[in-house]
Amino acid sequence: MRNRIITGVLLTILLMTAHVHGQSLPVWGNPEPRGNKTDWLISPPGIKAQVFKSKDGKDLILYNGLLKRTFRITPNVACVDYQNLSNGRQLLRAVKAEARLTINGHDYNVGGLYGQKENAYLLTAEIDHMKAGVNDFQFVDYTINPITPYLNWKTKFWKPQIRQASGKVISFRYRAAAPELSGLEIKVNYELYDGIPLIVKSLTIDNKGDKVFKINRVVNEILGVVEGESAVVGNPDNMEKNQGIYLETNYAFNNSMRYAQSDQTTHWKIDTTYTSQVNYDLKTPCLVEIYPEQGPGVELKQSQVLKSVRTHELLMDNEDRERRGLAIRKMYSTVAPWTVANPIFMHLVSKNDDQVREAIDQCKETGYEAVILSFGSHLNMGDTSAVNLKKWKELADYAHSKGVSIGGYDLFSSRQISDADDVIDAKTGKPGGALFGHAACFGSAWGLAFRDKIKTFFVHTGFDIWENDGPYPGDLCASTTHPGHKGLDDSQWAQIEIQKELYHWLNERGIYINSPDWYLLDGSNKIAMGYREVNFSLPRENQKILNRQNIFDGTWEKMPSMGWGFVPLTRYQGGGAEAVLEPLSEHLKDYKALMMEYYGSGVQACYRGPRLYDTGKTKQTVIEVISWYKKYRDILNADIIHLRRPDGRDWDGILHVNPDLKTKGLVLLYNPTEKAITRHIKLPLYYTGLTNTARISEKEGSFKLYKLNRDYSTDLTITIPANDYTWLTIE
Repeated sequence: MRNRIITGVLLTILLMTAHVHGQSLPVWGNPEPRGNKTDWLISPPGIKAQVFKSKDGKDLILYNGLLKRTFRITPNVACVDYQNLSNGRQLLRAVKAEARLTINGHDYNVGGLYGQKENAYLLTAEIDHMKAGVNDFQFVDYTINPITPYLNWKTKFWKPQIRQASGKVISFRYRAAAPELSGLEIKVNYELYDGIPLIVKSLTIDNKGDKVFKINRVVNEILGVVEGESAVVGNPDNMEKNQGIYLETNYAFNNSMRYAQSDQTTHWKIDTTYTSQVNYDLKTPCLVEIYPEQGPGVELKQSQVLKSVRTHELLMDNEDRERRGLAIRKMYSTVAPWTVANPIFMHLVSKNDDQVREAIDQCKETGYEAVILSFGSHLNMGDTSAVNLKKWKELADYAHSKGVSIGGYDLFSSRQISDADDVIDAKTGKPGGALFGHAACFGSAWGLAFRDKIKTFFVHTGFDIWENDGPYPGDLCASTTHPGHKGLDDSQWAQIEIQKELYHWLNERGIYINSPDWYLLDGSNKIAMGYREVNFSLPRENQKILNRQNIFDGTWEKMPSMGWGFVPLTRYQGGGAEAVLEPLSEHLKDYKALMMEYYGSGVQACYRGPRLYDTGKTKQTVIEVISWYKKYRDILNADIIHLRRPDGRDWDGILHVNPDLKTKGLVLLYNPTEKAITRHIKLPLYYTGLTNTARISEKEGSFKLYKLNRDYSTDLTITIPANDYTWLTIE
């Protein structure tokens, strides 16, 4: 039996071999260290991430003033306490293994303790009587180090001032107890960050033996959490999950533009050992496990190392949608700081090199910072001939001489390459059956060559931006002849690893990446804000309201810098003259309105066409908007508080907030109606950090002093012109 209890001599030997690497730790005090007394979303706590030991030496405590996570380390490691210190909420009700691996078709736990009698809650005294499993991976030692950046990213593009992530990472090392796994070592890593209630958990699997192990599955987190809903009957899929913890990994895809629909790893399960739960059928979803449904499925050879997905565990103190979104956005700026970079770019549709030079000149003259050659242009990054590389290097050099960056679009998916290189359907054994019908496998010869050509192109041309349409590695591939994977089992994992390596390579060289799927935790800088492409063939009046809806809906969990929108200067997917802006000078009011609603939100749009202006008046309008955006760029790239969603019937608006800036808030208010409207609006100013009064100015007019209500809001009366907008700054 795989989970027999260790007793007697064997337990003594294991305890004697468990030790630490010379770590001198502070002792957890009595009373306990004080938690953060301010709101961490407004003012970061002064308490740094630390690791303590208990007085009796049995426990290690991870603590940063915002969360506390305790591990019993004898007779094996197990998490026995997980608290949100902002609200005192305990997340755990039961002890589980630290991780679980399926190796050569068999399951093995990493760490964990057995013997808990009541799984609704855990009594501290009960932990002393719990035992380790005989065939579980056994704790050896631990190390503690400062957190190091996941990516050594570089950028030449504008970005706001953000605090560099810091904290501590503790790594628990385990050895296999089962004889058949001799040589396998596991490290379970916990990264605890300063200033945010966040832990990032990952596993490292190291084959130090002389056998080959098939790693079928890696479950890198198992938490017996308190139930989110107590229901006598009910379907687990429809029952509330614990809202006290937000989980996100860097293994997400499906082109939804939102993580919740892109997630491939979070599994809420029932726990039949929890026999006292209210649900009569024991179907309460109160056990969460993190693992990719497919794979890894890799063969781990001698001296090879496999790294699991990275599980981001963000503790939530509130169920308010805005506050939860602010916390998630703060997580991104902390662990994925490359997502805050936000260059001003146009999407050029070019037929020849002269049009590229003209667009570069227009960018220089108007204050735009980059040109991206759009789909349908005459750029082919897959052509690595000397002639093509030389041509594009000359154009890149020309752009750089003007202080303008240059990039281009490339298509991976949504096209058929060949029977030998396309994804093979496991059901038919033939190409097809991918998300977009036919698509190349990244592990095919063509896919690997694509990766190498992209690297070659950027090395030899000096391009600055890559807009990559695809790949979509969720496509399983049953080919057994592709050089990048062995078969169906490892095809998804292998394709994602190829993609991650490429994205890391680009990002660490300062190359900015627009991509259509949720690869933001592995080097992608920006994703679509979320829109329906055919809507851009609708009349401009429709587009203005729809764009603001897309921005409003797309920024609950994204910072403005994380998403892009779209402004078709020329015809796009149908539509007549009423849908486009060309000739620009004839639709100048709409052109400015579309720019203002995007730049006013801090969201970059793909202004797709052959030029930014056609007349001197158009040029001055573009300069005016870009100059305004740059003047307020810091606050316009700050978090958005959602005031009122656009509905075409009344005003709508957003509020940017940043308590660290002199301008602590900036409000955009829109009137889509044909008459001027005067409205009494309550501005929620809590997240500006202001406490008593606020100075508010409309369009750089004189400041007026407003007193804040007890909920940190203020009331003002504002008139918004017909079919127009106004804006306010707050100090």
